[in-house]
Amino acid sequence: MIRILLVDDEPLLLESLEIVLTVKGNYTVVGTAGNGIAALDILKNTQTDVMLIDLNMPGMGGIELIKKVHELYPDIRMIVLTTFYDEKNITEALSNGASGYLLKDSGKDAIIDAVEQTVKGVGVLDAKVMQKLTGLLNSGTPAVTSNENSGASDSTSAASKESRMEALFNDAGLTDREKDIAKLIADGCTNSQIASLLYISEGTVKNYVSIIYDKFDIKDRAKLVAFLKR
Repeated sequence: MIRILLVDDEPLLLESLEIVLTVKGNYTVVGTAGNGIAALDILKNTQTDVMLIDLNMPGMGGIELIKKVHELYPDIRMIVLTTFYDEKNITEALSNGASGYLLKDSGKDAIIDAVEQTVKGVGVLDAKVMQKLTGLLNSGTPAVTSNENSGASDSTSAASKESRMEALFNDAGLTDREKDIAKLIADGCTNSQIASLLYISEGTVKNYVSIIYDKFDIKDRAKLVAFLKR
């Protein structure tokens, strides 16, 4: 049984999340809290496996709560569930101990999947969050984007390439996580960089890369990048 603590200052959202999660037989919501202070009080007397945490709350907000929980209860997995996905919030949440970062419009299936993956030790990021993080990485590694130019024509070209790449992913039968990793491979990221971005182990990345090779029937990384970006 996966024990979940919900932390958000919107009562209706808490109620909806509790209904969605308790429908699944292997979940139990051990409590709900409207801010970080209330959540910490619950944790003193309640065993918890996973926390879903909003960022913008009165009193103690999500970032401070994540820091506290990571210090006091390092085995608890924390998933941010918020409407904010600016670079500051993303990097602070993940660097201080969050295992995942979802947006509130992700949908119930994405939330349930995130909980299941997080319990297994796999970090989960919303697609929009992934784009932000990839942009941050690329801004620090200009060689990755050296063949790209600014301007409206390049935006159109980039959109066309992304659409083509998505079609290739679908034809190969890639899962959402495999797509995320394949995109980062195409951007020139190393396994170590991918592991850091997705908050998973480098060994896990290698396993995914091997699966991606098999699905595309390509065994060389350079050939895979060339195939995806041509």
